[in-house]
Amino acid sequence: MARTTTVAAFTRRRPSRQPFPEHLPRERIIEPAPAVCACCGGERLRKIGEDVTETLEVIPRQWTVIQRVRETFSCRDCEKIAQAPAPFHVTPRGWAGPGLLAMILFEKFGQHQPLNRQAERYAREGVPLALSTLADQVGAGCAALEPLIRRIEAHVFAAERLHADDTTVPVLAKGKTDTGRCWVYARDDRPFGGPAPPAAMFYYSRDRAGEHPQAHLAGYVGLLQADAYGGYGKLYGADRRPGPILEAACWAHARRPFFALADLASNARRKAQGKTGAVISPLALEAVRRIDALFDIERAIAGRSAEERRASLSRGNDLANAMDYMLKRWPAFTRLLDDGRVCLSNNAAERALRGIALRRKSWRFAGSDRGGRRAAAMYSLIVTAKMNDVDPQAWLADVLARVAEHPAHRIDEFLPWNWRPQDIANRLAT
Repeated sequence: MARTTTVAAFTRRRPSRQPFPEHLPRERIIEPAPAVCACCGGERLRKIGEDVTETLEVIPRQWTVIQRVRETFSCRDCEKIAQAPAPFHVTPRGWAGPGLLAMILFEKFGQHQPLNRQAERYAREGVPLALSTLADQVGAGCAALEPLIRRIEAHVFAAERLHADDTTVPVLAKGKTDTGRCWVYARDDRPFGGPAPPAAMFYYSRDRAGEHPQAHLAGYVGLLQADAYGGYGKLYGADRRPGPILEAACWAHARRPFFALADLASNARRKAQGKTGAVISPLALEAVRRIDALFDIERAIAGRSAEERRASLSRGNDLANAMDYMLKRWPAFTRLLDDGRVCLSNNAAERALRGIALRRKSWRFAGSDRGGRRAAAMYSLIVTAKMNDVDPQAWLADVLARVAEHPAHRIDEFLPWNWRPQDIANRLAT
């Protein structure tokens, strides 16, 4: 007899277009009113209301040259020449304003638009910029933001628990491209109600040797939520200094091979296409059902304190006890039963890497190891801003405009979760 499932009833809503955001400016255009009545020809017309049709439009980007005039004065008494100091540019003898530099950086590392495509677009808009010039601006911009990157790094590795993952990065080599790696370590305490803001730190390496994560985490002690990559193995040693790292496995990774053996929908599609259907494993079906039940529990307790999460998944829970087929890595998979800070999955790290993985074909490869390291640094800034619901481009523009005059001991004020934007137009006017 086929198994049945009870589904709650629901009312299907008709799709409706959402109103345009309130913060957008409105340009009101009043259509010419009729002069006479279309029915009787009378001229005594009185307004009784109006209908408004809204159309979303875009105004092409405007380029402007800001001239900062520094008048020169001569003292009539001593002939001393006086003049205001030259304005600060992020690049030595630079010419790019903070808004333009932020746009170049965000387009390259946030939108994955290579500099050659940016140069082509700017030229079509009447502003020809050499590719080498844009590259110089990127390098100088990354150097100016280095203090912020180091502060984000310190914040990430002060976490009680980290999510870790890596993905491939093609790197230009002689006559070919090599396969480098981009590593991410994400701090996200929100699932267990932690007050610390989320952040992510990226690193680049030429290969996937275990020495890289071991170097990245050399000073870290805490929980590490990651996949079963062997390069993390030495980090879990009991005699490790400065202390052991506790492994927390990812149930999403564990679910995938079972789901592949129990994918009813994929099997049905194969049969519909006239292909031979795969054998569906009853054990795999049961494993997927039980793992999904665990995820249902985690969704229900998301955001609660670590103590509440631990109480929701006690060691005597039937869902946990039934999964004896994972005994090989059972301590790592069941660590969440004793520690409410642990999540079921490593999705926080995978979300941080998603932009790189989805848009690799847009930029095709990193030009060099230095370019890979520079990209990792900028990913750290941009992804951290997104994790804190901050517009990366607006944030970078404001930081680049103010960082030169900002006291070094107050650099934390520029971190995305502390940032308070200033009106760039008013600042330029003064």
